[in-house]
Order: sequence, then C-alpha cells, then structure tokens
Amino acid sequence: MSKTLPFNKQEIEEIIKKHPTPFHIYDAEAIKTNAIKLNRIFGSFYGFKEFFAVKATPNNHILALLKSCGLGADCSSLPELILAEKAGIVGEEIMFSSNNTPASEYRHAIELGAIINLDDISHISFLEEHASLPELICFRYNPGPLRDGNSIIGSPEESKYGFTRDQLFEGYSLLKQKGVKRFGLHTMIASNELNEVYFAETAKMLLELCVELKNELDINIEFINIGGGIGIPYKPEDKIVNLEHIASSIKDLFRKFITDNSMNPVKLFMENGRMITGPYGYLVTRAIHKKEIYRNYIGIDACMANLMRPALYGAYHHITVMGREGEPKDHVYDIAGSLCENNDKFAIERPLPRIQTGDIVVIHDTGAHGHAMGFNYNGKLRSAELLMQKDKRVKLIRRAETLDDYFATLDFDSN
Repeated sequence: MSKTLPFNKQEIEEIIKKHPTPFHIYDAEAIKTNAIKLNRIFGSFYGFKEFFAVKATPNNHILALLKSCGLGADCSSLPELILAEKAGIVGEEIMFSSNNTPASEYRHAIELGAIINLDDISHISFLEEHASLPELICFRYNPGPLRDGNSIIGSPEESKYGFTRDQLFEGYSLLKQKGVKRFGLHTMIASNELNEVYFAETAKMLLELCVELKNELDINIEFINIGGGIGIPYKPEDKIVNLEHIASSIKDLFRKFITDNSMNPVKLFMENGRMITGPYGYLVTRAIHKKEIYRNYIGIDACMANLMRPALYGAYHHITVMGREGEPKDHVYDIAGSLCENNDKFAIERPLPRIQTGDIVVIHDTGAHGHAMGFNYNGKLRSAELLMQKDKRVKLIRRAETLDDYFATLDFDSN
C-alpha cells in the first residue's frame, strides 16, 4: 500500500509557523472513520464493545473523539482512569487491566464502576482486603505453552501477565464462593499481529474455556475479551488486516459454540489501540544537520524521546521528505536524533531522496505508542500534540513541555 499524508507541504509549513517542530499531529477524521468502521464490522456481535487501549494515545481529546464513536477505554493505571473519566468514559465503559496494582488504583477503578480485570490469583484477596469485590470480575488468562506469542509481546511462558489454566478454575470457584455474580474472561498474547487467523484462534481458546467453566463450576462467562494486538502496515509492502475476515471467522465460532453447548450468549470485547489511531499520527520534524563520515547522517530536531519504537524494537517507520515525494530515492541515510545514545535513529541505511538541511521530514504511523512512550533522558522535552480537523483546522491538544516543566520537581533552593 502507498503511504499518504493528510496534508501537503504548503499546509504543513503553515502549521509549523504556529507550532514549531517537532510535534505529533493526528488526523481526527481518519481516526473517527476507522473507529466507526470497526464498530460496524463487529456490531452484529451480541454486546460487542471496543475498549480503546489508552496507553497507545493517552490524550483526553482523542478519548473524547473515540467515545463519540461508541468506544470505551482500556486502562491500566490511575492517570489513565482519570483521562477516561475526563473524557466522559465511566462505569462498565472502562476495562481496568492492570498488573502489580496499588490498592488506591483498584479503589478508584471501583469508584468509577469499571470492569476489574485481575492479573493474578493472589489479587483476589488483595482486592477484597484493600478495596472490595465488585459484582463483576474478569480474569486475564495466560495460556503458557499452549500458544505462541510474537516478536513484540514475546512468549506467553515468559510473560509476567495472567493466570495459569489451573488458577482460572481455582479463582472463579473462589469468587463464586465469595458471592461474585458476574464473570468475564480476557487474554492478550500478541501485539501488532498481521496474521488474521491468530484472532479466531484466540476466540476459540476462550470460548472452549467458557464451556469447561460452565460444566465444571456452573458459572456463565458474560463476555470474552480477546485483547487487542491487531497490527497495522508500517511498511508499504505490509498487508492491511482484513477485519471483515476476522469478524466472519469469529462469528462462525460463536454460532457453533452456542448451538453445540446450549450456552447463554457471550459478549465479544476487544481492546485495540494501535489499529485505531496508529496509522493516523505523524511525527513532523525538520532536518537540521547533515553529517558524512562512515555513513551519511541526517540529523533531525526530533529524537527517540519523541518516538522510541525504532530504538526499542528496531521498528520500521516510513519517512516522507516534504516536497521531494517524486524524486528518486538515490541517497542512503541514517536518520538520527540528538540523544547521547547510538540507537537514537529513526532509520538505518534507508534509501531516501536527497535531503537538505531545512527540509521537513515526516515520520509515519506514530499515532500509537509514539508520544505516549516519550521520556526526558538527556534533558529532552516532550513535544506537542496537534489534532487536524476535517476542514484542516488544527487544534493544540497537548502543548510542548518547557524548561519550567522539566525543572518543576527539583528543589534548587536546598543546595
């Protein structure tokens, strides 16, 4: 697939006049259209709900936009709960899937009426002692050697998350004894997965567990949450995941499951983040240095504090040099930031058009796990976030950090 932008060179130059580079800019209309498409495709499932993974793009303006499309929020910390609340997402519109969770965070989640998704069997007694056991509780399942993970999330056996199979049965039995009336079942074992079969296999795994839990413990699982993990085509040659195919495959499983086992209807939940916003965010930077030693380097005014996926995972992000889209890619560059770390690179030996200092360089697919993973190493300040509306008007939805922000938690007077 070709990589396109929602703005041209003239339009982005006008934006830069008001908002200096680097910054992340999101395409509101494309995000909205994508969220509505997901709901349309899976909307025929009984009780379907997409809980957007707040960690992907933790901004209340984005969450409010997604709420308007009928999405809930998947939260894993107190700040994420507050972001959801500020966007008007409360109650069972929130899935609270955390791990090693402080008691205060459980208490706030319960105050909001969120669905509590416990990560470990020991958390049952912890929750009961430090907060309370709500009417509805979900468990996160880790299938261990029964399933493969992928390169990003790793092997389930090596993962810190979730209950073992035996612990699931023990945990649900304990909840039933303690008077809990409603139950859910969750798993998340892949990230940025492009294999459509993977998601049907996950649904099948959870539905089979629902049958076993019903037969052995006489409990009805109200919903299965197959997690997120639907990937996006970071590389132009990557395929786009066919959501219709995933939905059709899962629907056949649900139909057979209910018919063969005389089960109550089970709701389908998902918690995608990347596939909702990822393709519709862009890191806009400017080339400020050109260096020619053993390799040819283009130094830009962003660094891995603005986007760390390439350094962390060796991830590919497509790059457009504004105004040079039609020129041949006959130069090979490392595109580098300014951190004192050699892995502070957005591209390594990447064929690109000739780049001159002053050129605007746009890094694609940063709408998820881009700004969200920012940090302040080397004293770098995190960039602004902008939201481009349908009419091309731009709204500042997070200002850039300042030196005052960076120093706000230090006490210089006590030296």
